[in-house]
Amino acid sequence: MSEPARLDRIDRAIINAYQGGFPVVEHPFEPAAAALRARGVEITANELLGRIQTLDDDGVLTRFGALINAAEIGGAATLVAMHAPEDRFEEIAEAVNAHREVAHNYEREHPHLNMWFVVSVADAGAIDRVLEEIEAETGQETYNLPKRQEFRVEAKFLLDGPIPEGDVDCSELGPEVEPADRGTLTPEERDLVVEIQGGLPVTETPYADVAEALGVETEWVVEIIKRFDAEGKVRRVGVVPNHYALGYTENGMTVWNVPDDLLGAVGPEVAGLEFVTHCYERPRHEGVWPYNFFAMTHGRSEAESDRRIGRVKAKMDEHWDVGDDDWDSLFSTRILKKTGIRLDERADANTHE
Repeated sequence: MSEPARLDRIDRAIINAYQGGFPVVEHPFEPAAAALRARGVEITANELLGRIQTLDDDGVLTRFGALINAAEIGGAATLVAMHAPEDRFEEIAEAVNAHREVAHNYEREHPHLNMWFVVSVADAGAIDRVLEEIEAETGQETYNLPKRQEFRVEAKFLLDGPIPEGDVDCSELGPEVEPADRGTLTPEERDLVVEIQGGLPVTETPYADVAEALGVETEWVVEIIKRFDAEGKVRRVGVVPNHYALGYTENGMTVWNVPDDLLGAVGPEVAGLEFVTHCYERPRHEGVWPYNFFAMTHGRSEAESDRRIGRVKAKMDEHWDVGDDDWDSLFSTRILKKTGIRLDERADANTHE
């Protein structure tokens, strides 16, 4: 979308309320609508279903359903930076993107490291092989930046309107579950992950429809999704908005050279800023990349983005004297590839009877 979607008050309430915490029960739309009515948004279950269907059809949502935490399903992923000379940029992008293990690739504003991509593999040992192949094909060095600590991954994009805090949560509904004492998947769980990775059917009975597709009982699907949520294999269940459609066009990756002994204090505090969607510790690369802390922010305008980055810096300044050379902000200028993480292969590698 080239401009933000036109959304009325009820659309905004739905998007704010249900970027997480959607009920995992056989008939979820009635309790979801009741929770909205309790917050002053008059809507029936059928109207809520119709609204989500329209938002999905119009591209305001990227999907509806469970947001899978790929790191907990199996395999591995890493962030990689590299330099692509201007006169060879397209050639190098084509070579990088040709690797099926490359899930996302962005051009970012930086005087040297201007190409940033994610490598996702079923076997963690394959990352080095992929990077060696890319270096051999392009003649450019790659800089591997694997996640060392995760402080926050919660890409919520809230709008002006009802329920501005996005704090409706119906996740307590449904069966009581206990996390399983194992890190692997059963074949049946793997099939469920593959079935729901692209979203749930936007129907009156989405979990029953998934159960029918898999040839299992609805109660089993509800129980496993609830358990996955408790285990962290599912980050949340709800609507996943297309942030560009909501007007969040400014994508700023702020990077910081945080003193190592302060990471434990700084990380949670920056992660607590409501507009920070991703927050990690990653390794430095001496002489090339001095930053060890990443905090992703999004804004609906350049001014809003600048204000939010300023709040991150203010939080940093509470802990140490941040110099001009201690941080940077890399805005994305172009999406070069975005195919998503291949969960089927990663789940397959982590499946056991």
